Amino acid sequence: MIIKIKTSKKREIIDITEIINDFLKKEKKENGLIYLLSLHTTCSLTTADLDPGTDLDMLDAFEKMIPNLKYRHPHDPSHVSDHILTSLIGTHLLLPFEKNKLILGTWQRVVLIEFNGPKEREIFNKIIF
Repeated sequence: MIIKIKTSKKREIIDITEIINDFLKKEKKENGLIYLLSLHTTCSLTTADLDPGTDLDMLDAFEKMIPNLKYRHPHDPSHVSDHILTSLIGTHLLLPFEKNKLILGTWQRVVLIEFNGPKEREIFNKIIF
């Protein structure tokens, strides 16, 4: 199954927790694990605290971690940092759910981090157990 997410900016963090929970509500299986995989090399999946401004703080930190240098990537050297950040943060998650709802910590949200938007992104998902 594929979940599609439209991004609207070059770089942004999108809370997809409720999109995943809405998907789980339609599942017959009430308890288990959901595997999520971004089908792209320039956007990541992770969990994060999204207090106001935290998304911008994270994006600023990412830019400082991996600056835009002169890269040798043949396809488009200007966005190699996007590929590197995606590799470091990751493109997949395995999350537990009970009663058709994700089990997350108090402040945790499931987020898609866009590094090369705006685009329509696809997230493959699979229920396990």
